Amino acid sequence: MRRIVSWALVLLLLTTGAWAAAPEEADRFDLGCTSAVLMERETGTVLYEKEAHRRLSPASVTKVMTLLLVAEAVDSGSVDPGDLVTGSRRAASMGGSQIWLKEGEQMTVAEMTKCVAVVSANDCAVALAEHLCGSEEAFTARMNQRAGELGMADTHFTNCTGLFEDADHYTSAWDIALMARELLRHDFVRQYTTIWTDTIRNGSFGLTNTNKLVRFYPGCTGLKTGFTSTAMFCLAASAMRDDVEYIAVILHGDTSQRRFDDARTLLDYAFANYSLVTPDAGQLPPVPVTLGTAPHTAVTCGESGKILVEKAVKNALEVRVSLAEEVPAPVESGQRLGTLTLTAGERTVAEVPLVAAQSVERLGLRQIWTGLVRTLCGQP
Repeated sequence: MRRIVSWALVLLLLTTGAWAAAPEEADRFDLGCTSAVLMERETGTVLYEKEAHRRLSPASVTKVMTLLLVAEAVDSGSVDPGDLVTGSRRAASMGGSQIWLKEGEQMTVAEMTKCVAVVSANDCAVALAEHLCGSEEAFTARMNQRAGELGMADTHFTNCTGLFEDADHYTSAWDIALMARELLRHDFVRQYTTIWTDTIRNGSFGLTNTNKLVRFYPGCTGLKTGFTSTAMFCLAASAMRDDVEYIAVILHGDTSQRRFDDARTLLDYAFANYSLVTPDAGQLPPVPVTLGTAPHTAVTCGESGKILVEKAVKNALEVRVSLAEEVPAPVESGQRLGTLTLTAGERTVAEVPLVAAQSVERLGLRQIWTGLVRTLCGQP
C-alpha cells in the first residue's frame, strides 16, 4: 500500500534528477564540427548531442584530464600549490604551445597549472605529470584509470598533452563533457581557466588565454581549446549565469572562429531555454519504521536535489509523490522509499527516487519483548 501526494509546482520544487528532453530546435543547429555535446553541469543533463560517442582526436583538450589530476592531487593534499616543479629535459623539449621552459627551471605547481590552463603549455603539462607520478607514462596510466572511473567508455590516452598525432589517443565529445564536469568541481583550476591575460617569471613573460570566450562571452568559466592537423579545431567551453553552468564540447571544427561560434550557439540556446529548479525537501512527510530504534525516517531526494526544466513549462509543472506507508527495520541511509514524478500536462518530465535520509537499526529481541510487555501492561 502506498500513499500519493500531489502539489502544484511553483518556484520551489521538491525535485531532483538529470533528465531533460532537447526540443526540436536543437536539431536545427548548423554546427561546423564533426561532434558536439551540450551538458548542464549540476545534474549532468545532456541537452544536445551530435555523434557524441564518436572516437576522435582531441588535441590539447586532452589537458582537461591533466588538469583534473593535478586539481585532485592539490585538493587531496598530496601536492601543495606552492611545491616547486623542476623542468626536465623532456618537458623542456616539448613543441607546440609552450612557455619555453628551460631544463632545470623551477616553478610552483600553481604557476605551471596556470600556464596549462591559460596558454595550453605542453612543457608545463609534462613537468606536472612527471612531478605527480614520476614519469609521463605513469601519469598517462593514471589518466586512463581516472577515465574509466568517470565512465569515459570511448577514451584512451597515450600522453598528457594531445600534442602528438596518435591513432591510439582518442576520446569523444560525451567523454570530454564528463571530465570537464568533474574538473569544474575544483576551484583550484577555476581560478586559472577564467584568466584572459596574466604574466609569469616576475612579469617578463605574458600569457593570453587561447579560449576567446573567456573575454567575449558573458559568464565564461573556461575551459580548454585544442588544435592539430588531425584533430582540427576543438573546444571544451563552459559558462555560468544565475547559478546554472553549461558545458559545450566541439570536436573537429572547421575553423578556429567557427568552434567558438558553435559553442556560443549551444550555450546561448541553453541559457535561453532552460532553468535549474531548487528543491524544498521539507515538504516530504516521514515514513514510519516498524520494529525500528526510531519510529520514523525522514525522506529526501536521491540525487543532486535539483532538476533542469524547460522555462516554457516551468510554471505549469505538477509534482506527484508516492511513498511507502511504512517500512520494516533495518533501514539503510539512501534506501529507496518512493518516487517523485514531475509532469507537464500529459508528459512525464522526470521520475526521481525518494530515499531514506538516515539509517534506522532494527530493535533487538530484548527490546521487542520489553516493548511488548509495556504495551500489555499499559505502560508508556
